[in-house]
Amino acid sequence: MQWGSVSEFFAMGGYGLYVWVSFGVTALCMFGEVLAVWRRHAAAVAESRDVS
Repeated sequence: MQWGSVSEFFAMGGYGLYVWVSFGVTALCMFGEVLAVWRRHAAAVAESRDVS
């Protein structure tokens, strides 16, 4: 597709709302997963220090 303006790009031929919400939800889930892994790692390190 070719877009003539920035507003046409964001509209994505009428599917812009679906596309941009999908990107946002995906980015939020990816950030949440990184945060969850980081917290689980910190908890595992803390637990291993307590056991030693």
